[in-house]
Amino acid sequence: MKAIVFPGQGSQYPGMAKDICEAYPECMAMVKQADEIVGFSISDIMFNGGDADLKQTKYTQLAIFLHSMVISRFLDKNDVVMTAGHSLGEYSALCFSESLNFEDAVKIVSIRGKLMQEAGENNPGSMAAIIGLQEEALNDVLAECNAIGTIQAANFNSPGQVVVSGDVQAIKQSLVVAKEKGAKIAKELEVSGAFHSMLMKPAQNELESELSKIDIKDAKIPVCMNTVAKPVKDANQIRENLVNQLTSPVLWEQSIKQMVQGGIKEFMEVGPQKVLQGLIKRIDRSALLSGIDTAENLASILNPA
Repeated sequence: MKAIVFPGQGSQYPGMAKDICEAYPECMAMVKQADEIVGFSISDIMFNGGDADLKQTKYTQLAIFLHSMVISRFLDKNDVVMTAGHSLGEYSALCFSESLNFEDAVKIVSIRGKLMQEAGENNPGSMAAIIGLQEEALNDVLAECNAIGTIQAANFNSPGQVVVSGDVQAIKQSLVVAKEKGAKIAKELEVSGAFHSMLMKPAQNELESELSKIDIKDAKIPVCMNTVAKPVKDANQIRENLVNQLTSPVLWEQSIKQMVQGGIKEFMEVGPQKVLQGLIKRIDRSALLSGIDTAENLASILNPA
């Protein structure tokens, strides 16, 4: 059985989706439609912007979402039994699963990126990757550093690879404490805020209000959602999970294990780069992996030799 997975923030790169949009006019039309919806040229930022532009959360999230969606329009949904997305990628999964329509998804993804960037500016925070610690040792790191400021697990990406998020000083101290407790790697990440922590609470409150304005339908294909690591189809549960997601950890490792237990053997990553394929390989070495990022990748799927 097959699942489609969608990447999140950090997968962006200059020129993303440009070759696809040049090769397929219907894809260019989708991105130009997004330009009109949001009132600025996200297409220009995607195709011609530099790293600095694309690292601004208010642009990053929409750019990655659009890259995933222009590809997914060509995919046959009949052989897909489940979807999932990493953080922002959950919106791509929901759009693919027809819980969100494209126009509403563009609006809410753009708003989400803007709110998260503003929250990061108003409540400065940071994130760090910690690799090679057992759960008990990680909990000890968090407990010790909580005395300095807010800190919590933000992403459970793969076995032994966790991202923590919170106040800048608490994150910096976590690097020291994690190394003392035997972490192989403890590295601060280049991010614009403490995503998936309580420092995102102001963004969460506003996002909840914005989500109440759009129509969310039951998903036609179950989406294994970040906050619960379980497949969800119910519209009310989807709305609740999207709100909770901003301040809750992304349970990616747990989600993939749940999907494998449910019979998924093949995962296709749809969108920029191959980050999720790498994580999934570390979670389950038996998984069959593929991805579509470029026009060349897409052509090989549409016109197999």
